[in-house]
Amino acid sequence: MDIEKKRQLSWGEFLIERAIQAAGISAIVLVLLIFLFLIREGLPAFVEIPLSSLLDRRWYPIEDYFGLRSLIFGSLLVTVGAASISLPLGLATAIFIGEIAPSWVREILKPFVEVLAGIPSVVIGFIGMVALAPWVRIILDIPTGLTAFTGAVLLAWMALPTIVSVAEDALDAVPKTYRDAGLALGLTKWQTIWRIVVPAARSGVLTALMLGVGRAIGETMTVMMVTGNAARIPTGPRDLFLPVRTMTATIAAEMGEVAQGSPHYHVLFAVGLTLFVITFIVNMAAAAVVFRQVKRSERVLS
Repeated sequence: MDIEKKRQLSWGEFLIERAIQAAGISAIVLVLLIFLFLIREGLPAFVEIPLSSLLDRRWYPIEDYFGLRSLIFGSLLVTVGAASISLPLGLATAIFIGEIAPSWVREILKPFVEVLAGIPSVVIGFIGMVALAPWVRIILDIPTGLTAFTGAVLLAWMALPTIVSVAEDALDAVPKTYRDAGLALGLTKWQTIWRIVVPAARSGVLTALMLGVGRAIGETMTVMMVTGNAARIPTGPRDLFLPVRTMTATIAAEMGEVAQGSPHYHVLFAVGLTLFVITFIVNMAAAAVVFRQVKRSERVLS
């Protein structure tokens, strides 16, 4: 009987290992297939349209103007604005939930933050259109409230649950002995948090920040509804309060009406390929920083 049970367990472990291996390989294969599909559909744009035209500032496909600069800079402006709001606010919220709040408050706030992540983006965009945009227009005394600032605020709202959840888990993973050592050395609770706990959880916090930025740069419906969709290149900080157009909003707004196989069709896939490359670079940079931090920690411990 013991031999039979061991044989069944070994077969069960074998099947589980193979299932996990297949899931991991399939995820990699899917990403590669998406990348190859984008290359297949997007590369003809670089052949059919001169590079100088693709790097132009005007986006007006009806007259064969396919300048990607306005879309790229619009996406970067909204993403940087959202990151500037969500990163400090998310880290502060994670520190409050994980280190300062009483246990009963933590039990309420953490599920509440996770519920916020489930709100559909179209609902957030609708709230931005009917509530936030008129308020921005009146308070700032500008012609329209559908601006890059409005999109940045809503994207910050959408990125906050991801940042708070991941950062709070990273802070919670720091051993209690680190905190006790800091307090034993005479540090205050805040000094212990800021000088010991947060640096010890730096890799996890950085991962949270990069995930939040990735959520912001890849969002579609919300930015399409509240940023005004004006293809223009920002030239200064004041352009944060003017309409812009992002890459994701352009794809969502125009892909359903474009003729398949046309230059416009291939340029939209080129926009998607550009967005894919930017996201990949951001993730690789975050992974490199985390890897460097882990190596540094290993050297210190050794």
